[in-house]
Amino acid sequence: MRAVVQRVSRAAVRVEGKTVAEIGPGLLVLVGVASKDTETSAGVLAEKVATLRIFPDEVGKMNRSVLETGGGVLAVSQFTLFGDVRKGRRPSFLEAAPPEIAEPIYQQFLRALRSFSYSPSGRGLRVESGVFGALMEVELVNDGPVTILIDTDRQF
Repeated sequence: MRAVVQRVSRAAVRVEGKTVAEIGPGLLVLVGVASKDTETSAGVLAEKVATLRIFPDEVGKMNRSVLETGGGVLAVSQFTLFGDVRKGRRPSFLEAAPPEIAEPIYQQFLRALRSFSYSPSGRGLRVESGVFGALMEVELVNDGPVTILIDTDRQF
């Protein structure tokens, strides 16, 4: 799985002109599923996203996770993260999982993210999502800017 994680002041997703999800401060996560990915990959990615320390602490150092800040996560499926442009000018999406494989793994990613709790309150991580397979408009205000690429095929 691949994810582009952006620290945001706010983010929203619209489908057919209607807002279907939005968050304030937190993370916008664009998520791609490869054909070889499994539900285990989804859990690994969810843990990495939930615990990624890219928010400032009291002295301004990136030392806090979204769990520690109480922020939200807006996850958006995006098969184009597996676009391969090494040959020619038109991307190939052969590595991307077909929808019947990708959607259950993406849904597992969302469930795994929701299983994390803010500490110390025990309240679950607020997770919003786009609409799988829909043509979406994603709006965000990148805070920093901070943008991180995560690939579960690479060793962390």
